[in-house]
Amino acid sequence: MSLFPVSFTKATLATGLAAVAMLASPAPALADDPIVRSEEAAKAAFEADRQTILSMAGDYKVTFDMQESTAWMEGYEPLDPKKSGGYESVRVVEDTGTKIVLQHLLVVGSEDDPYVVKHWRQDWEYEPEQILTYEGGDTWELTDVPEAMRAGRWSQTVYQVDDSPRYAGWGEWETSLGVKRWRSNWTTRPLARRDAVRDPIYDRYVGINRHQITPTGWIHWQDNTKMMPDTDGSGEMVPVVQEYVLNTYERFDDYNVAAADSYWGKTEGYWQAVRDKWDEVAAANNGIRIEQEANVGTSIAGELLKLADAIKNDETPTDEATNKAVALIAEGTSQNGG
Repeated sequence: MSLFPVSFTKATLATGLAAVAMLASPAPALADDPIVRSEEAAKAAFEADRQTILSMAGDYKVTFDMQESTAWMEGYEPLDPKKSGGYESVRVVEDTGTKIVLQHLLVVGSEDDPYVVKHWRQDWEYEPEQILTYEGGDTWELTDVPEAMRAGRWSQTVYQVDDSPRYAGWGEWETSLGVKRWRSNWTTRPLARRDAVRDPIYDRYVGINRHQITPTGWIHWQDNTKMMPDTDGSGEMVPVVQEYVLNTYERFDDYNVAAADSYWGKTEGYWQAVRDKWDEVAAANNGIRIEQEANVGTSIAGELLKLADAIKNDETPTDEATNKAVALIAEGTSQNGG
């Protein structure tokens, strides 16, 4: 014999049990709720966030760990995991208070014969109104951050080796279970070189980025869904495979750190002019459009990097190289609607 009246259905029971559970323990706050703080609390959080971002600067041994896991498309075989590493120096190149720019410099080669690769760059901006969003193909557009999502949050914009955009997202720095972390909204980005050179069926990633501070550095992990246009011609994007990426930055300086600082000391003015030109193009055209190549990123990335090397090697004056770089960006973007 049932303990409940006939009218007491399984659905009613499930609802009742859920309500009891909610009463027994407070419901967690939604990650994307608007942030409401007192003026004093907001100021304290802002300063704490700044120090957290600035703490990402330093010298590191880096491990890049990438793994395709779950196939979402029938017949697709996930790639074997890929793990690599290197040495990276991260430098603060701009700090206005509400904007912090961190440049990554990859050091390869031997101690006696190092070679510095200008690697990715990350810009952090407090309470941003807009971000550069990847729209697919060769196009990034300035899009509005929802007004309710601005207060108390930071955007992170990641740039490619030639300072052209890669992806951007916004999120809150918070402490969860004793760990300081930043989590982005869903962000779209073009293929990384590791995939682009394979001519895969997918053409972009949609993922969530997390940066978390560790006792010995920090980690950047990504939860990426690799996407492609539906073969039915509808233009809808469909998932192909899931990928998990964990980049671990461990503080370490037993490599030729001086080579990184020497490179940056010689080329910093050049790269400042390059950043300014990209910003000018984005502001004038509500975004950036420039042809991409699998091996290097943008079609002009190789030339921009060669010009920087020419400055470093005292082969070309900074002003001459800068003028050539600015002209390359203007020409490359104007041919693509910029």
